Amino acid sequence: MDDINTLRRILRENHVIAVVGLSRDWYRPSYFAAKYMQEHGYRVIPVNPKYDEILGQRCYKSLREVPEKIDIVDVFRKTQDVMPIAEEAIAIGAKVLWQQLGVKNEAAAAKARAAGLDAVVDRCVKIEHGRLFGGLNWVGVNTRVISAKRPRWLAY
Repeated sequence: MDDINTLRRILRENHVIAVVGLSRDWYRPSYFAAKYMQEHGYRVIPVNPKYDEILGQRCYKSLREVPEKIDIVDVFRKTQDVMPIAEEAIAIGAKVLWQQLGVKNEAAAAKARAAGLDAVVDRCVKIEHGRLFGGLNWVGVNTRVISAKRPRWLAY
């Protein structure tokens, strides 16, 4: 999905995100993306059978175990693992199947769309939120971590 208006609508209207494959390791992309979304007002529900809790939230073994309504199913798993997750997302009545950067299961996306879900493939929810709603400072912009200026200590 490359339609900016649709991405903006998805992120504006949906605020409960189940992150399938969320890691407890702070340096993993799934953790950083989930923390960003949590700190920007989204309810993040971890789904990973390896853990009991991540980011202060109870962690569930599967989407079917989550006792509340889920808007976005954000998938941080291998491409070949997405179809059963898409089927679970459909079964629980999620609104969006979101496959993260590098995750490109078009068959799962097509199945989700056929069931009435929005489907996003090969995009990062954190990056898209930052790009569309002004959170790019979280990736180094305006923090002086990334700069076009040559550092003084670097001699010519």
